[in-house]
Amino acid sequence: MMNETDEIEDVEAPEETSVESRVPDHNEAIRIAEALLFASAEPLGPEELAGRLPEGADIQKILEDLQEIYALRGVNLVRVAGKWAFRTASDLSFVLSRDVVEQRKLSRAAMETLSIIAYHQPVTRAEIEEIRGVATSKGTLDLLLETGWIRLRGRRKAPGRPVTYGTSPAFLDHFGLDAIEDLPGLEELKGAGFIEGRVPSDMSVPVPSDAEALREDEDPLDQDDLFQEPLDMHKTETGETGEE
Repeated sequence: MMNETDEIEDVEAPEETSVESRVPDHNEAIRIAEALLFASAEPLGPEELAGRLPEGADIQKILEDLQEIYALRGVNLVRVAGKWAFRTASDLSFVLSRDVVEQRKLSRAAMETLSIIAYHQPVTRAEIEEIRGVATSKGTLDLLLETGWIRLRGRRKAPGRPVTYGTSPAFLDHFGLDAIEDLPGLEELKGAGFIEGRVPSDMSVPVPSDAEALREDEDPLDQDDLFQEPLDMHKTETGETGEE
C-alpha cells in the first residue's frame, strides 16, 4: 500500500527533472557562439549573442572559455569597443601582409587632427587649429569623416555655433581599442618614443572621453545638418557661405 510520502515523491520527481532539462549545455552554447562570431562581419556584443544562444547560457563564461581556447591559435578572440570579434593573432600579421590591399596613408596633418579629436573631444575646428598652431584644411576633416573614424557630435554653445567632433566606434575597432580610455597616456607615449627630450613639469595628456551624451556646452545638431555636406558645414562655420 502506497503511503503519503511515496505520493509526494512521485509528484516532485518530474519537477526536478524538468528543471534540469532547462539547463543549457555549455559546450553546445560555446559552439553556437563560436559560429556566430565567425559568421559576423562586425563585432558582436554580449546582448547580441544572448539573443541567439540558449536561454540561461552564461555569456561571460562562454566568452572567457572561447578566449582561452583561441589564445594560442592563428586567430584570437578579442574585445573591441565593448564587443567581441575574431582577429588574426598579432604575431602572425606579417604572414598576411602581402595579401592585404594597401590603403592610402593619412597625411601628418590628418594624423595630428585625428589625435587631437581623440584626446580632446568634443572639439571644434577652431580648437583643433589652436592646439596644432596652424590652420586645418577642410579636406582633412572631410577625409576623416569619410573613413568613419570621427563623427559630428553637436554644436558648441558659442558665437557661430561651430560643429563639435568626436571619435566613433569604427575608430576603436580600427585601432584595436576596447574603450577610448585605452589610448596611451603620457608615460606610455614617452616610452614609445613619441615624446622626446625634457618634458615640462606641467605637461599632461588629457583623459579622453567619447560619451554619447552631449555636454552642457553642446547643442544637438540641427535637422539640416544631417543632410548637409561636411564641406558646406565648414564654410558655414567660417562665414564663407550660409548664415552665421
